[in-house]
Amino acid sequence: MKDLPAALTATALIALSLSACTSLADVPNERVGSATFSLANGIPAGTAQLVASGDTVTLAVAVTGISPGQHGFHLHETGTCAAPDFTSAGGHLNPDNVGHGLEDDDGAHLGDLPNLTVSSSGTATTRVDLRGSRSEVLDAIFDADGTAIVIHADPDDGRTDPSGNAGKRVACAVIKPS
Repeated sequence: MKDLPAALTATALIALSLSACTSLADVPNERVGSATFSLANGIPAGTAQLVASGDTVTLAVAVTGISPGQHGFHLHETGTCAAPDFTSAGGHLNPDNVGHGLEDDDGAHLGDLPNLTVSSSGTATTRVDLRGSRSEVLDAIFDADGTAIVIHADPDDGRTDPSGNAGKRVACAVIKPS
């Protein structure tokens, strides 16, 4: 039960991140998926929600217990998070088979997300609109083997293919449909 306050804090952070700087019309209104992050030692580290509004799917994340600084943060191709290294999640989710990185000349793939900025207290929240139509995004995420969200030890450099040079995997969450 000692992890309950961290989980409640993470849930509250997601609610705040969804409401910050938006009008009521901009708030996604349908939860289509959710995930719970775990660290390599099995300790819960936060939550993620997939929410939709019209044709846009947004990933909202709140995490705790991650080292401060910038961290690569990606959707991975397999919905499995076997500790301690989370390599079971496979490579980045890349249904269109394009290069890696938000700075790639040919454009980013679906699994590419902006770096996650973790505060000095070890917490972070973010909200990212995923590239593609609602049906394209959800079909890719909820394919036969599912999708994981992985947080890496280092920042993603935005270019190095296939991983962004983001280092080892420190937290992982499997996205489940709502």
